[in-house]
Amino acid sequence: MTASATAMPSDVHPDPIATDPIATTGLDCLAETEAFNAAFEARAGSVPDRSRGVDAATLATLRRNRVGGDAPPVRLAEAHDRQVEVDGGRVGLRVFVPPAVEGAYLHIHGGAWMFGSADGQDEQLWDLARTARLAVLSVEYRLAPEHPYPAAPDDCERAALWLVRHAAAEFGTDRLLIGGESAGAHLSLTSLLRLRDRHAITGAFRAAHLTFGPFDLSMTPSQRLFGSRRLVSNTDSLRETYDAFLPGRTPEQRRDPDVSPLYADLAGLPAARFVVGTDDPLRDDSLFMAARWRAAGLPVELEVVAGAMHGFTLFPLTITERELRRQTDFLARA
Repeated sequence: MTASATAMPSDVHPDPIATDPIATTGLDCLAETEAFNAAFEARAGSVPDRSRGVDAATLATLRRNRVGGDAPPVRLAEAHDRQVEVDGGRVGLRVFVPPAVEGAYLHIHGGAWMFGSADGQDEQLWDLARTARLAVLSVEYRLAPEHPYPAAPDDCERAALWLVRHAAAEFGTDRLLIGGESAGAHLSLTSLLRLRDRHAITGAFRAAHLTFGPFDLSMTPSQRLFGSRRLVSNTDSLRETYDAFLPGRTPEQRRDPDVSPLYADLAGLPAARFVVGTDDPLRDDSLFMAARWRAAGLPVELEVVAGAMHGFTLFPLTITERELRRQTDFLARA
């Protein structure tokens, strides 16, 4: 779906911080965004197509590089890695602690449950930590297809539970936040639901920042209808990654709320901010999830970015600079 096919409200916010509950942004730089998309598609022929399956060598290469890129991630000395144990299970965390700490943010990286790593966004996370005065903890969860569902949700649940129990002693704060991108947004939401349903914990996390997440793994209309455009994700690549993450499960089984949070009871969940682009096959997931948040009477913000493709925050765009500032603002004031 192109931006021209989307009804846009008249109160567009091209400024760095959007304050309305629902805002459509980026129209003033739509030409730049669409030109980047076109160039990305033109280069896609030399990039492995996940919709056709990924062999072991290609998978290793994709995991070695940053998500959406062809070079290894930059590891900063300001981060340190640690293993924490929770109820008999262990999970890795990459931790950033700025000089002043006013909260703790549990970050869960994206990568279709198959790619990405806790050290894949050091520069963005350290900038967020310093600017918003947050201890930032990025989760090193297990990846499919070697470790299909429920491995990744189990690891993220452990990390969230550890932070609830230890944030005050470790970082001097009980102001907790959670969020992530793509699969990381999905895992952030399933972690909140598991804390509530398995541990009777609500209210520990003040807010969730959920960027272009998949919330219905049986596929929303925008996922099914997006087609074969090579914009990071498309209909076929989503099917491929769902099959790797959820082998052997039928569409009906994929509507289990622990798999697809769109079908969950949302009672007791915190304020949330959803971000998605108009050229993202997961567009409906954020639109539908934000609508459910409002229907449940929960505080919610929804930003729809004109022309943005899935994963746009990985790339050097004006809309990326603005969105990262908005994310920082949301987490700083939550």
